[in-house]
Order: sequence, then structure tokens, then C-alpha cells
Amino acid sequence: MAGPTTAERGARQPRDGSGGSGGPAPAPGREGGARRGRRLRRALVAAVAAASVLAGLAWVLYGSPWLRTREVGTTGTRLLTPEEVERVADVPIGAPLASVDTAGTEARLLRELPRIRSVRAVRSWPHAIRLEVTERTAVLLLREGSQYAEVDAEGVQFATVPVAPRGIPLLEVDAARSPSRARFGEDRLLAAAVAVRSRIPEGVVGDLVAVKVRSYDDISLRLTGDRTVLWGSSEEGEAKARALTALLKAAPDAGRYDVTVPTAPASSGS
Repeated sequence: MAGPTTAERGARQPRDGSGGSGGPAPAPGREGGARRGRRLRRALVAAVAAASVLAGLAWVLYGSPWLRTREVGTTGTRLLTPEEVERVADVPIGAPLASVDTAGTEARLLRELPRIRSVRAVRSWPHAIRLEVTERTAVLLLREGSQYAEVDAEGVQFATVPVAPRGIPLLEVDAARSPSRARFGEDRLLAAAVAVRSRIPEGVVGDLVAVKVRSYDDISLRLTGDRTVLWGSSEEGEAKARALTALLKAAPDAGRYDVTVPTAPASSGS
């Protein structure tokens, strides 16, 4: 029996190229568009949910009565009082804790209370601002008429007091006729004196009455018992401190000690 003719075989093939699988194949463009639509809907739902969460969080932080500033506390004060610090800080009680300008508070305290060397304004959730204060410590006193300017280890004059605090040596600047005054300026001479003060041995600090500056290269110390130490410039501070310690042990009754050249220290008088 003869097989189907070529015409018959062609008639059996679907014209759409589907291979006779039973129906037309889905259009690729239509299926891709559906997938993109589903992804877009999911993205929109996620965005709306995220926006709702953020809006709720913003309301809790700024609009709700739960996280309001109710108290201010201060730590680290020695001569300043917490009340004085908090008055200058002027933290807005009742404002949302998140809205308190901590950087502005810190800047205001540093500007208006020079005795403060550093301060941190910290949010203490849910209701407080904590002011962590570090005060400056005077290492020298500079006489100004009948009062005394306190000078810290950075050479900063930060406060004026009517009575000299006990245990803090005087800074005596007598450089009016010295070329150093014009060359280095008052601030440089002050910094040199502070540098010398920082190098004085611990065993000598308690006997220190004054640091006297005549020029950048002529700094001396006045100790209890009418003793004098010729120090010279602020350079080689550690070597001069060691030399002074050795001289005081070797000649405790001397009235004059010279460590301007630390490799050749000398003492004299009694």
C-alpha cells in the first residue's frame, strides 16, 4: 500500500509551527510582561511597608510623648557646679530627645565656660541628656593686678580668681627688656614656661614656688628655702630634670643649682 503523498504530509503539519502539540504556544512577550508586573507590585508593597515603618518611627521619635527630654545630668565637675553647667547648656526640657542639638550644646559650654577643657552631651534614652565634663587643671598662676589667671598644661589662661589656690606655683614673666619678647611673643614665652613646669621632677614639684621667665633661654625656678634653679631654655627638659634630681641629692643644702647644661650641672651656696 502506498504511503501518504507529499501534499498529504504537508496538510498534516500545523501552519503555526507548533508541531501539533495541541494548541498555540504562549507568546513570550506576554509572559515576560506578567512577570514584570508581579515584581513591580511586590516592590510597591515593600516600599509602602518601609515608608509606613519609617513614618511610625519618626512619629515615635519626634511626635510621641514617650521620648521627651525630662532631665539633664552632669558628671566630672570639680570647681564648677552641675547647676552652673546645666544652666549654660540650656537643654530644652520637654523637647523630643532626638531633636536636642548635642553638638550645639557642647560648643556653647566650651565657649561660655572656659574652665571646661572637653565635654560630651550624650542622649540617655528614653528621657535624659548626660553632660560628661572634663575641667582644666591649673599648673601655673599668672598675677594680674590683685587677681590670678589660672594657666593649664596647654598654656591656656582659662579663669581668673581673686585668691591664689594653694599648691600652684606662680608664673613670673619679666621679659620686657629681652629680645625674646619681640622674637617669640608672649604666647611662646608662656608655652616655654609651661613646658618647663611639665618637666620638673615629682619630688621637686611640692617645693616649687615660682617659674620665672626673663627670656626664651633664661628660665629659672624658685624653690622653698630661698633656693634657685637656673634652667635655661625649655629644651632638653628630661635631661635637666635628671640633672636636678642628682644635684639635690648630692648637695641638699645648696642655694643655687644650675642645669642649663645638663651634662655639666653645678651647685653653689648654702
